[in-house]
This record gives sequence, C-alpha cells and structure tokens, in this order.
Amino acid sequence: MRTHLCGEVTAELAGQAVFLCGWVDRRRDLGGLIFLGLRDRAGIVQVVIEPDSDAFADAEKLRNEFCVRIEGEVRMRPESQWNENMATGRIEVVATNVELLNASAPLPLLMTDEDGEEIRLKYRYLDLRRQRMQRNMRIRSELNHSIRGTLRELGFTEFETPILTKATPEGARDYLVPSRVHPGEFYALPQSPQLFKQLLMMSGMDRYYQIARCFRDEDLRADRQPEFTQLDMEMSFVDEQGVQDTAEALVRAAFADVLNVELPAEFPRLAWRDAMERYGSDKPDLRLPLQLVSVDEHVKHVDFRVFSGPASDDSQRVAALRVPGGAQFSRKQIDEYTDYVSRYGAKGLAWIKVNDADTGLEGLQSPIAKFLDDAAWSGIAAATGVQTGDILFFGAGDWGVTSTFMGQLLVKTGRDLDLAEGDWAPLWVTDFPMFEWDGDEQRYFAMHHPFTAPNDADPAALKADPAASLSRGYDLVLNGNEIGGGSIRIHRQDMQAAVFELLGIGEDEAQEKFGFLLEALKYGCPPHGGIAFGLDRIAALMAGEPSIRDVIAFPKTTTAQCVLTDAPSAVPATLVDELGLALKPKA
Repeated sequence: MRTHLCGEVTAELAGQAVFLCGWVDRRRDLGGLIFLGLRDRAGIVQVVIEPDSDAFADAEKLRNEFCVRIEGEVRMRPESQWNENMATGRIEVVATNVELLNASAPLPLLMTDEDGEEIRLKYRYLDLRRQRMQRNMRIRSELNHSIRGTLRELGFTEFETPILTKATPEGARDYLVPSRVHPGEFYALPQSPQLFKQLLMMSGMDRYYQIARCFRDEDLRADRQPEFTQLDMEMSFVDEQGVQDTAEALVRAAFADVLNVELPAEFPRLAWRDAMERYGSDKPDLRLPLQLVSVDEHVKHVDFRVFSGPASDDSQRVAALRVPGGAQFSRKQIDEYTDYVSRYGAKGLAWIKVNDADTGLEGLQSPIAKFLDDAAWSGIAAATGVQTGDILFFGAGDWGVTSTFMGQLLVKTGRDLDLAEGDWAPLWVTDFPMFEWDGDEQRYFAMHHPFTAPNDADPAALKADPAASLSRGYDLVLNGNEIGGGSIRIHRQDMQAAVFELLGIGEDEAQEKFGFLLEALKYGCPPHGGIAFGLDRIAALMAGEPSIRDVIAFPKTTTAQCVLTDAPSAVPATLVDELGLALKPKA
C-alpha cells in the first residue's frame, strides 16, 4: 500500500512519485490550498493538495486522525520555508490522489501532554500515536535488542522460567492464582525468577539471562507497577567483580546502541555506609555536587543539647549540608524545607546563613549562632568549606533517620538550584548490611533477599554477630535511581539454613517453602551470582520520562487498575464456584 514511511521522505526523493499511509496530524485550509501533516511511526511529512487537483474535494472532507493513503510527487519547498527541525522539513508531497482508509470520530482527548493521565490511559491506543510515545516505545525496543545482542556475544543463554509458581517471601505480596484442578490450592505469579535462575546454575548452565515479566502486589509509585519487566542474569564461578564487570559492559553497550552515549570505562564504587554518611541515600545522584558532613566532634562541647546529645552518641549524628549561594533563601523557603524534611522523620531543621565568612561568628545569621563558640564554628567552617553567601543546614538525631532526611534535603536543594553537573553518573553501591533489625517485630529482615551470601564464610560466625555482618550484595545506581541489584548467592546448604534461622524461618517452614532449594544445594552447587535490572526504569531514564508508565505500552494506574480494559473486574459466580472459592461481601 505504501512505498515509503512519512518520516523518510527527504530531498533525495525530489521529483519521485510516492505512496504514503498514515494519520492526519493536522489540516490547514488556506482557501486555495489544503495542507496536511501526515504522520506514521517514522515521523510527519507535509502534504499539499492544490485546488485544481482531482484530490481536492476528497481532502476537504479530512479531519484530524483520519486514516488515509496519499499518492503524490515529492518536491522541494522554497528555501525560505525550510523547517530544519524536521527530517522532512525541506520537502513536501504534492498529492494527486487522496484515499480515505477510515474516518475518525471526534477525539475524546487533546493528543497532547495537557491530557490527564487517566484519560490518556483509558484511550491508550490513541495516546500511543503521539510522536513522544512512539519514540519511547522505540527506545524500549532498541534497549531489548541491544541487551540480547550483547549477552549473546558474552556467552549467555536465554531461558524462560515458570509464570505459575510457588509463593515465596520477597518483601512484597504475591499475586495468587487459584487452581481449578487442585481445589483450595494456589499458584503465585513470580516476584522474580530468583530461585529458578539459581537452580539453572546448579544445572551447569553457567550463564543465564531472561527478560522476565514479574509481579508484585504492593503500593505503587511513579517507578513501580504491579507487573513489570526486568533483565535477570546469573553466572557460575564468579565473584562480585566478575558480575559487575559483565553488567558494566552490558550497560555501556546499551547506552551506546540506543542513545549513542559513552558511559565511563569504569563505574565508581561506594560502600553503603559511606553513601549514607555522605549523601544520606543508598542511591545517590553523583551529578549533584553536594555532600553531608558529620560535625559531631565540633559540637560535642556546646551548650545546645540538640547538637551535643547526638554528637556524643555513636548511634546518632549531627550532619551539616552546605548549599552554595543558599544565603539567598528567604525565611519562607527555609520553612518550606523544614516542612519537607519532616515527612522523612525530621523534628526540626537548624540553619546558618553565612553573610561574611571572614568575620567568624559575627558574620553569621542564625537562631542557633548564639550556642556556638569560636572553636565550634571554626571546626564546622573548615569541615564544610563554607563560604560567604552559603547556607548550612543541620540535622541531628538517630543516625539512620538523620542521614535519610538530610539526604532528601540534599537532593531537593540541589534540584531547586539546578546544580546537577553532567548527564549520566553511574555508581556501584556495595557492602550493604546483611540484615535490618525491625524493632516492632523484634526480628531481622534481609537487606536484599534471603539468598544473598554474607561476607562471613562460616555459619557459626554469622550467627554469633548478625548485626555486624555485611552482605555480598551490590546495587547499580544511575542519576539517583537504582537500576539494578544483585549479589553473590549462598551456594552451601548449611549457610542457607543459618540465614533462614536468623530471619525467623524455622526448619519446618524452610522445608515447606524452600525444600527444593535446600535439596538442590546438596549436590555440588557451584559458587554463583547475578544481577537483575529494572528495564522499565532504564527505558524511562533513556527517554527522559519521570514515570515508567510512559515507557510501558499498557500500564496500570497508581491504584493498580487498567482503565482501558476495566481490570480488575468481577467474574461470573459460576467460575468462582468452579474454583472452590467463596467471596466476602464488599465493605
């Protein structure tokens, strides 16, 4: 039906006849002439219908989003009318025939960024016609293509693992699927292929990958969906460096292939403790030239319990954040920042404006300056490198809470002042704690997942001091977003049993949920490790989109609904009975 795509009609085709198919992106009637913007997946080309053309009467009936076929000749536009912002901006197609393939009803949305997300998702098939969305979907496709090509060259084998599987605890709720042939029993949709990829390493498959659909029934955010796509990789006979080197090669190749961007030859590494100390986050954005500084040693002696108390307690800290040029902040802005950090557990936010750094305490403007002496201020000034015109923010209290809310403040002020430097800043975060202690439940939880190996080689040593144990886990961070996480796995049965015990998973429960894994670990399991990448997140970063929903063809809303198909929805009572289920009445 067509000889060319609309976006590929360029000056090289001048004088040639073409057949084009697409949608009317816009229509302008200038009295004697009709101009159409004809759009397909490759772009837009200008079509001209002249008044003496046999096609003129047909063109008068066209409206936006009518689906048409155009026959015509390519000609150059006058140079004064060139549009260098379009690949087709130097030419136009003079139509000799216009064939209406299908008319369009009046559109229920504007087909612009002004449309609300709810209406965009309800009419997603129309929203996807937009050039922005077409570009996003192509980026995603190219990302998958690059991944498969690179991993094939690196000796990986692609596998498919089960979608209907067994429920396992991984920090979020499973989606359950009732079994008709086994009444009262359920499958679970996988949160990840974690156990199956480990079993493949036990099978001697050596290098596995899968672009896998995963499911988690959890609260949603801009970077979360109930069903999502991740790249899973696993390798045998590797250590952390081996996995990370392979992952770096993959990510560098993907950015070169998709965006023609060259990432660093080697990604920097930062231990988790250092990341929290300096950035207040385990996924810092290294493009922001701001850091937290602990000033405990300089304020232990001051007569200000808000500072001296935490400064004298190893489980707490006093953290300072220097914001260059921040002395310009009004009291209203400072109050807004104080309200902002309160969302993350801050009970207050101290601050000092430095109006003149050369005059010591005399050059400060702050409600807390009166509590500082010369020794305290000189120590703080040297530690932070503060200069005239800057502002210092201070947080004090529990080490983890203070690090977190000050880290949020770091990102907020850095973005408000547009301080980001460079385009892409990858980073490995390593040496995570093996466990997190939950005071409410009085038990440990795995920082990554229960199959991550600890640095301890001996189960007895791990059980003797689990709080001090570090894991062999690692996260890959890009521009403040975690795009991948992995670890060296536990490959010995005694160590896996010890970790289950520390997590409060008793022997009977371990056998019920993970008996197949514990059994497999008895038969010469090799050392192995891997990583999983969130492809939705990577595609969103590549496309410059703040939400992964704009790089997923048919996403769910923030309430986990598909407004296009009206899912989830009720099912016939006969089906419920056939599955052996009974539904509670809705509240």
